Amino acid sequence: MDVRLIPAPIDIEFEEDFGAEEFKREFDASSEVDDDPVGHWLRLAKARGETVDTDTVLVTLLVELHRKVDALTEKIDGTKKQRISLEHKARIDYIHHEHFRVHEKTFERGKRYYGRILMPTFPKRDLSVYFEAMNETDAKIKLMHDRDEKEWSSYVTARERVMIRKMKEKGD
Repeated sequence: MDVRLIPAPIDIEFEEDFGAEEFKREFDASSEVDDDPVGHWLRLAKARGETVDTDTVLVTLLVELHRKVDALTEKIDGTKKQRISLEHKARIDYIHHEHFRVHEKTFERGKRYYGRILMPTFPKRDLSVYFEAMNETDAKIKLMHDRDEKEWSSYVTARERVMIRKMKEKGD
């Protein structure tokens, strides 16, 4: 693979995609269209310009607190949305904008997989993704929601900055 990979400790859950309808349904449900009510409300408020004079950090923290309360309520009531149980878990060691590399030989070359990348960012969330194995450890991302692509690219860029900073420190 002729891509400059960047070190990044991330986890992924995945399973081979046999064209299962359940994967497509979960992928579609993870789009921002089917986002939680608070997230939907916040996006509409931002679009109408109602959040211009508010503290973005404070609003984000309040929204996350509301989501936690909703999650606890769902757990207590037993109404939590169930996600598909995916067969495999792996540790991603290196990333790039369209690629990633897992720690151990896990994939079968040329096979397509559905997965959830567990982002180590705030707010915590999973990115639904379809990817193809280039070999036993390397994969190329084939499909991701627009919002997730932006978050993934931002994370890749942030990790790249960390790597450059470390290289400069070693050189000094």
